Amino acid sequence: MAELVPQICGPVLLPGDPGFAEEVAGFNLAAVHRPDLVVGADDTGDVITAVQWAAAHDEPVGVQATGHGADLPMEGGLLLTTRRMQELVVDPVRRCARIGAGVRWGSVIDAIAPHGLGVLNGSSTHAGAVGYTLGGGLPVLGRVFGFAADWVRALEVVTPDGRLRAVDAEHEPELFALLLGGKGNLGIVTTMTLELFPLGPLLGGGIFWPGEDAQEVLAAFSRWAPGLPAAASTSVALRWMPRSAEVDPRVARRQVVHLRFCWVGDPEEGRRALEPMRSTGRPLLDTVAPLDYRRIDRVHLDATQPGLYVLTGEFLRDFDAAALAALLQHAGPGTQCPLPEVGIRLMGGALAGPGARDDAVTGRDAAFFLELIGRLSPGVAERTPPALAAILRALAPWSTGRAFVNLHGMPGGESERARAWSEEVYARLVRAKAVYDPQNLLRFQHVVGQVR
Repeated sequence: MAELVPQICGPVLLPGDPGFAEEVAGFNLAAVHRPDLVVGADDTGDVITAVQWAAAHDEPVGVQATGHGADLPMEGGLLLTTRRMQELVVDPVRRCARIGAGVRWGSVIDAIAPHGLGVLNGSSTHAGAVGYTLGGGLPVLGRVFGFAADWVRALEVVTPDGRLRAVDAEHEPELFALLLGGKGNLGIVTTMTLELFPLGPLLGGGIFWPGEDAQEVLAAFSRWAPGLPAAASTSVALRWMPRSAEVDPRVARRQVVHLRFCWVGDPEEGRRALEPMRSTGRPLLDTVAPLDYRRIDRVHLDATQPGLYVLTGEFLRDFDAAALAALLQHAGPGTQCPLPEVGIRLMGGALAGPGARDDAVTGRDAAFFLELIGRLSPGVAERTPPALAAILRALAPWSTGRAFVNLHGMPGGESERARAWSEEVYARLVRAKAVYDPQNLLRFQHVVGQVR
């Protein structure tokens, strides 16, 4: 510590120090980190110094920006927080943005929207851009443009040997490829250069039905969604809606079926594409309308307040009538399912195409994605893990056998963690881990190989 503190611009804190608890806390309060020390990096130099110190002392390293992706608690080691790394430079002529490790999607969107440009953020603009993209990034507009990782031009990464490397498709291409979808196994990304795209008219929002209409609405969705053109991105979820400023009183504090829909292109064509769902059942609320991209959070209405969350999911090869029946048996109205959200997202479109370059992204062969959100708060904490497991077992016959690293929950042993990648990609990650992180310093969260 005596040699580290003078070299770091940001805070260096030990357990019990003022500000320690606030520094280690992230959005997901279920992952209570207990590191031996935390370094709040101000810039890339702080990251390099902290990693070099950790390597010299064989101290494992964890990384956190916003904490949306924190699933597994960190015990011991050095936690490096990147929330202060707020570099954000937009080049509207070259259509790219240079994004620091701590920047949230909302800041990126606010910076690029005046130029008529779009980006492939996820369902919450409160999440960090870099960590989300390193997990592949399953965007709101994914069926139109593909995974967020497909649009990365370059990365600057500090590898566990303390070296800063500038990587892209031509410079250290294997490391670059495996960082895109490989999450945090091979280094700490300090900046990301992301390609942007012109964004024309956008139709977006949601339709809500009472929860008791789940059978009718989900059956209609399973027939309607596979025939949609790539201009449409959509998902549907059984949800318990909270009471908050973001939620319309007509659907607050009740179970609903929530269809999320986005259309890029002619709004009238989008309305025609949506009509079969609009004419289904007894909608309580329909918010689908022309949408300013700066209000993209209105589509999914993700939680904005920190909480005790657990997220998991599974890629599916189909969502037919039998799969729907299996889902409703465990999560439908009257089942007393404790999960606040059980969702099915349509894959395909540009998500099914080959990536723009070599990468470690999983899910291009899937037809749907099953997304489960649970809470570990008092009253439901004991019921949540069995409910998650029961739904995953029930939908297993339709699974591709692959999970999504950004939404993989709390995987246990190596075989379960390996399901976030294909066998070929996993083998490449293991080989690269031996080259770039032979000490296994980056051993928290979704680690490849054996955890020690």
